[in-house]
Amino acid sequence: MQEYADYTSVPTAWLTELPSHWDCKKIGSLFSERKTKVSDKDFQPLSVAKIGVVPQLETAVKTDAGDNRKLVRAGDFVINSRSDRKGSCGVSELDGSVSLINIVLTPRSQWNAKYVHYLMRSQPFSEEYYRYGRGIVSDLWTTRFSEMKNILLPIPSRSEQDQIVRFLDWKVSMINRLINTKRKEIKAVDAMKRSMVSSAVTRGLNPGTPMKFSGVKWLGDIPEHWETIKLRQLLHPVSIKNHPELPLLSVVREQGVIVRDVTDKEANHNYIPEDLSGYKMVKKGQFAMNKMKAWQGSYGISDYTGIVSPAYFIFDVSFDNLEYFHYAIRSKVYVNFFAQASDGIRVGQWDLQMDKMKEIPFIVPPADEQVAIVEYIKQTLPRYDVAIEKLTAEVETLEEYKAKLIADVVTGKIDVRDIEIPDYEFVDEDADSDSDSEEDVEETEEQED
Repeated sequence: MQEYADYTSVPTAWLTELPSHWDCKKIGSLFSERKTKVSDKDFQPLSVAKIGVVPQLETAVKTDAGDNRKLVRAGDFVINSRSDRKGSCGVSELDGSVSLINIVLTPRSQWNAKYVHYLMRSQPFSEEYYRYGRGIVSDLWTTRFSEMKNILLPIPSRSEQDQIVRFLDWKVSMINRLINTKRKEIKAVDAMKRSMVSSAVTRGLNPGTPMKFSGVKWLGDIPEHWETIKLRQLLHPVSIKNHPELPLLSVVREQGVIVRDVTDKEANHNYIPEDLSGYKMVKKGQFAMNKMKAWQGSYGISDYTGIVSPAYFIFDVSFDNLEYFHYAIRSKVYVNFFAQASDGIRVGQWDLQMDKMKEIPFIVPPADEQVAIVEYIKQTLPRYDVAIEKLTAEVETLEEYKAKLIADVVTGKIDVRDIEIPDYEFVDEDADSDSDSEEDVEETEEQED
């Protein structure tokens, strides 16, 4: 791939120079702001996330402002005014409604909508959009249309926009296909990892051990010399008032209890409300469970002393081997049961009642087998984790390459006019990454108002 023959300097740092035959104009002269207020009863609710503008998932956290939303028409560009939410934007293919926190732009001329989509979701534009914003602290940074309209955009001819889109659709499809393949491999390895842990804590390590029916359908057979007891015999609720000087903790389904890294502005679990008065104290060695996300596996033994939100159950645990308890209770059989025991209006708002949770049976092997199971799990997990880390690094490398390729093409660093595009099967962005997509959508909606 080659550069253009001639370039001209432009008066903006994020572009520096453009092909000499390209134009460069302010957003305000290219788009008008759509501010029509509508209800989500009349116009389907849409979410604005890192995957673009999509129908709002049932699992997304909803606000009470359903009658106070902005109208979106197909072809509009929508972007979250919270400019620290970099990349949460896109051209909508649907009519619908979005939260008032979003800016809705209608093109004044006949752009290629897909070119706009690529251009204004590119990493350099996201940084420029952030630079035009303002706020008291960086994680509440906002860019309004009055500021955004002064950003300069590159404008190739319509025929060149069309070729850029054809080229990027082709190349991005190739990259997405590789990314999706590797993400499927990650899911497969993760499933094997979870099955290994579940088998160890429900079947033991000796395949020839005589088995008996556990008395619980979802557990099936267990070694005949193992016991089952109710969680109420092990878990004792505690509630200690907030200690503001302690670190904020969260329970993440993949990691268990963690200390919030408040410098990571992209993670939804790092959102910190102003009022912490209802927060609870968790001590090291206690069991913390997010009752609204128990169905996801958001619980575990804490390695830290800190505070958590009012949505958590906190328990002292009467069990000698806390490592075994942690591995067992976080295995997929228990996650599945907590999901069955939870209820609510929609999946994203399922709630687990303590009385239901405490009646759940817990499998108890002899103490020496608990030790052996913990050692086996600790020795085996790294094999899966190394494979997942390697595949994850490969995905990150592909994502970085894709982002750079898009940025270079839409800003005129690469000339694609004479490249012949072969026949290919289009692969949409993150088409096989449902879990990532849902998290982005939920994250954006939860913070929107």
